[in-house]
Amino acid sequence: MSSIKIQSVLFDLDGTFADTAPDLAHALNQTLSAHQKSKLSLAEIRPVVSHGGKALIELGFQIPDTDPNFEPLRLELLEYYKQDIAKHTQLFDGIAELLTQLQEYKVCWGIVTNKPSWLTEPLMEALGISQQACSIVSGDTLAVNKPNPEPLLHAANECQVNANDCLYIGDAERDIIAGKRANMLTMVANYGYINNADDPESWQADAYIDHPSEIFNWICQFNNYQIK
Repeated sequence: MSSIKIQSVLFDLDGTFADTAPDLAHALNQTLSAHQKSKLSLAEIRPVVSHGGKALIELGFQIPDTDPNFEPLRLELLEYYKQDIAKHTQLFDGIAELLTQLQEYKVCWGIVTNKPSWLTEPLMEALGISQQACSIVSGDTLAVNKPNPEPLLHAANECQVNANDCLYIGDAERDIIAGKRANMLTMVANYGYINNADDPESWQADAYIDHPSEIFNWICQFNNYQIK
């Protein structure tokens, strides 16, 4: 382990890199209103955002995915979301500074998300940082997605680094499973969309952080860097 140096940092998107919950909550409430259902609070919606449109429909409509109305509702939700994909979404506090620090130390970064590319790409463009990423892997970039490790391995290849020289940061168990299967270091973003039923400690990640500002210090300690 001591010979490994972190050369690339890969992030999950929703709940780790960007705070997308306000716009996804708005999209769910638009869908609920369109079907004469009561709106939900951001506090109710936020913990399930990392699990995507399917989890949001299950939460809002209390129906299983076998219900014939389920898929049309999910697609309706995503259309509402696309219309206002970055109205309130921002990078989490400290992420912009982290990207600058990584650049200074020549550590590249990328995104590996289960979000489909038709939503990932416009969101990253709206955030104005697409060109800085060494790789952006969406849920439909490959035939499989997380917790399968292939999207992470694909990102490492695009970043031109070995998988075991990557750190993958996420806020869901599938992120840590995928990272471990890819032989990457893993870190849990405790500030993300983790609900009360989750037990992050049981995921056995290499590190746990409560704020993005902790990420760079952890990398410096791991790589034995002197902070400039």
